[in-house]
Amino acid sequence: MANNTAFDPFSQSFTLLLADGTPFNVSIPDLDDFIFYGVEICINYASQLGASLILLVMLALLTKAEKRSSPIFVLNCLSLALNFVRNVLQCLYFTGPFSETYAYFGQDYSRVPRSAYATSIAATVLTFMLLVCIELSLILQAHVICITVRKVYRQTITIISIIVAALACAIRLALCIENAKYTISLTYLTPLAWLSNATNVTTTISIFWFCAVFVTKLGFALGQRRKLGLRRFGPMQIIFIMGCQTLIIPAIFSILPYITHLPSMDSNVLTVVSIFLPLSSMWAASSIDTSSQISPRPEAHKKFVPSYASGSTASAERNASYGPLSPSKSADNRTASSSLPSPANSHFQGILGDLEAQDLATTRVVNTLGVARRNGML
Repeated sequence: MANNTAFDPFSQSFTLLLADGTPFNVSIPDLDDFIFYGVEICINYASQLGASLILLVMLALLTKAEKRSSPIFVLNCLSLALNFVRNVLQCLYFTGPFSETYAYFGQDYSRVPRSAYATSIAATVLTFMLLVCIELSLILQAHVICITVRKVYRQTITIISIIVAALACAIRLALCIENAKYTISLTYLTPLAWLSNATNVTTTISIFWFCAVFVTKLGFALGQRRKLGLRRFGPMQIIFIMGCQTLIIPAIFSILPYITHLPSMDSNVLTVVSIFLPLSSMWAASSIDTSSQISPRPEAHKKFVPSYASGSTASAERNASYGPLSPSKSADNRTASSSLPSPANSHFQGILGDLEAQDLATTRVVNTLGVARRNGML
């Protein structure tokens, strides 16, 4: 009875044979860990590919035709597509011949076809390409955000951004090359642990840097808007919120591998960034469209702002037809001209929804109405 109570059926082992007949033991806990690891990591990758595919379809359907040729839109779509294919390949690896029970425990990969090796290497290459697309998108958006900053500051930010992005991409490329070598030679990846950690750290630092630039610049801009009395929730607040999310959430995923046993949680860093970037643009664009639909037409205020012309109706008509422009009409012209498309405005609209141009137009409208009030027009 003592022997029966000491026996633990959940920790027993069984014997398998190698190709040459050499026996080896496999315990049930080791087998459970192997199965659970494959299930958990495939759930992780499947959730990432599903989110990427859904957002890619939404981005293609909801983006206006004139904005689909912008570099930011192309990079965002390419990032989502690469992330989708990357996660599909990762799932194929953990459901393929490399993850068969005997091949794993017996370390016998003689029946693994070349296509399985290609799948594993392609997944690492696509991860590097995904990081390059994300870094390029962040550099372009940082340049647009800082377009109104002083030239010295803008050049300094651009140089630092390029260095940070290039360092992250270089270390990721080194990991990609070494990972491919280890996959072909069927060696264990423990010697690459330091390189994997360096890749995780540099990628997180680069994302933190760009998001810090976004949040700082937009924070100052929002402070200036509040001083002007512009407190309505708009595109700048949306970009600021998404910048804060991109600043915090990827950092959490990059820390999780060191404090939990959940597999490959750091792979969510690139997925979160590739999703947040187009999501912020879509949210900001929808906010711009909504505000333009509820705003009054440019000529609507003409019915309420009287002209400076006094006297008879005939003299008022003569002044309106032949005389100089009145302040109310010049205000109308200034307001209309601020909304006319220009090369600069179309550039901003294609990237970040013309946030700075909207601020300028709003400020001009506020100044025009202030002049009208002082002169007794309103």
